[in-house]
Formats: sequence, structure tokens, C-alpha cells
Amino acid sequence: MKVLPYLVLLLAFGSCNKAKITELETKLTSAESENQLIRSQLENVQRTNGDLLARMEDLSVISKEGATSIRESIKGFSSQTERVNELNRSIQRKDSLNLALVQNLKRSLDDINDEDVQVNVRGGKVFVSISDRLLFASGSSRLSPESANVLDKVSRVLNDHQNIDVIVEGHTDNVPVNTGSVKDNWELSTMRAASVVRMLVSEFGVDPFRLTAAGRADNDPRGDNNTPEGRAMNRRTEIVITPALDEFFNLAQDPAQAG
Repeated sequence: MKVLPYLVLLLAFGSCNKAKITELETKLTSAESENQLIRSQLENVQRTNGDLLARMEDLSVISKEGATSIRESIKGFSSQTERVNELNRSIQRKDSLNLALVQNLKRSLDDINDEDVQVNVRGGKVFVSISDRLLFASGSSRLSPESANVLDKVSRVLNDHQNIDVIVEGHTDNVPVNTGSVKDNWELSTMRAASVVRMLVSEFGVDPFRLTAAGRADNDPRGDNNTPEGRAMNRRTEIVITPALDEFFNLAQDPAQAG
């Protein structure tokens, strides 16, 4: 009779302990599942952080390269700006020279009829346009005695400015030449230009290395060849004064090629 209560007590204790074990096993399983979830989330966070760090490194490299590129661009812009400024200063010097030439020529030629001699600037060059009636007889390339007066005045200005080059251009109207000694207006215009160059050199001491003689015939008219007035304007000799262009070519040259 004493054994029965002990067995009942033992069974009750065993049943309670089994329930406890089951409960603990359930909690352990739940804890393991939660732990696995946490590990998975941690791995995701670590991967995300790794991606972010890699991107930050890329951005850092890009930023450094971008900064270097910007600095180089700024240097290039500064260099180009300085070259443009220097070119502008050279153009201003050339314009100042042209202005001085025009003033000196007009002052020197002041006593000559404006219709026979005109001084102006076109395309950065100074033009002294002299009517053929001041220099030549009709159809002839021989300079008249009166030509010495005007060429003397022009030569004085040319000799005062040694840094300029000069082209002497002969021009005619479109009327064919009626003389057996001259083939056509091309030859007449060229011969007239050469005659002016010879006088500038031989009579007035202009440096021949600065002079060029050219004939344009009737291909650069200033007036209407269908009218007597227009043809008279076209029969002329132009002394074209050009500043030395070396400094402009040097400035326009690529610095890499110039080096």
C-alpha cells in the first residue's frame, strides 16, 4: 500500500518534467530560428556595407580624377586666355601703326588733290591709291616728271617705318591696250608697278627687299567700267602697306609645334 503513492508521485513528476523539457525544446528551436534570421540579416548588412565602401572608393577615385581634370582645364583656359590677350595687344599695336601711317601719309600728301591720291585702310592694310594721270601717260608704263613729287612724299613715310612691307599694284580699266609695245592690260599694269618700284628704290632709297611689284589689270575695279568716271577710278596704282606679320604667325602657332 505504501508503494502506490510513491509510484503516483513519480509518474506525476515525470509527466511534469517531460512537459518542461518539451517547452525548453520549443524555446530552443525558436531561439535557433531567430538566431539564424539574425545571422542572415547581419550577413546582408555586411554585404551592403561592403558595397557602399566599394562605391565610396570608386567615388573617391572619380572625384580625384575629376579634380585633376578640372585643374588641367583651368590651366588650359588660362593659357589660351593669355594667348588671346597677347594677340589682341598685337592687333592693337598693328592698328596703332596703321593709324600713324595714315596720319603721316595724309600730312605728307596734303598739298595733292584728294581726287588724285587717296589714303585709307582696308582689311588691316593701308592703301595709297594714286591716279594714273599723276604717274603715266595713257597706255604707257613710263613715269611722268610729275610722278617724282608724289612718290617722294610716299617714300619718306615708308623710310620712316622700316618694319612694314610694301606691295605696289598696277590697275587698269577694261579697255584693251592699243599699242604694239604692250600686249594687254596684264602686262601694262605689271610694267607700271615695276616702274614705280624702280623709282622708289633708285631715286628715294626705299629698301628693295621690302617691295613687291604686282599687276592686277582690270580685275579689281573701284568704279563702273561702263562710265568714263568709273574707268578713271580704275586706272590707278596702289601702294599697299602691310605690317610685318611674323608676330601674328608666331602667336597663332600651336605651342606644342612651336616648342
